[in-house]
Amino acid sequence: MFAINNAAIAIIKHYESLHDGDLKAIGLNPKMCPAGIWTVGYGHALRNNSGGFLKGWKDKAEAYRQYGYLEESGAENLLQQDVKLFAHQVESLIKVPVTDNQFGAMVSLAYNIGTNAFKTSSVLRLLTAGDVAGAADAFRLWNKGTSPVTGKRKVLNGLVKRRESERELFLS
Repeated sequence: MFAINNAAIAIIKHYESLHDGDLKAIGLNPKMCPAGIWTVGYGHALRNNSGGFLKGWKDKAEAYRQYGYLEESGAENLLQQDVKLFAHQVESLIKVPVTDNQFGAMVSLAYNIGTNAFKTSSVLRLLTAGDVAGAADAFRLWNKGTSPVTGKRKVLNGLVKRRESERELFLS
């Protein structure tokens, strides 16, 4: 079983960043990400009772009901739980030998785009076919987000930078 390395955790922490959705309240509060999903801590996605994501302003009250106050230690605990879950899911999808850095880069990608998207990604498909360079370049394809307001997809500078960091880790 793979363990996610510190370089990959550093990427996740840097790009998810420890955020606070309400600077007037004490503690870390939920925040809506650029795709309209409510998150807390280091990008921990919040879900409703049916397992769907809390999305848009209509779900703000529920997001704050779930995590109205979170300390940094709680954010760290959520991150460790999430990373362990994503690492397990990514490991179950990989059918070829990989390095620790390749594994960590793929976990960071899956953490951000979700396991279902990773499962069908060209990163995984090309890696499985033995095209490591192609798999590395495929990280760059995951640079768009959907606006919760307009519903349109657009390139997000933060995702461009994150994908380059993941790609560099994957190739190192």
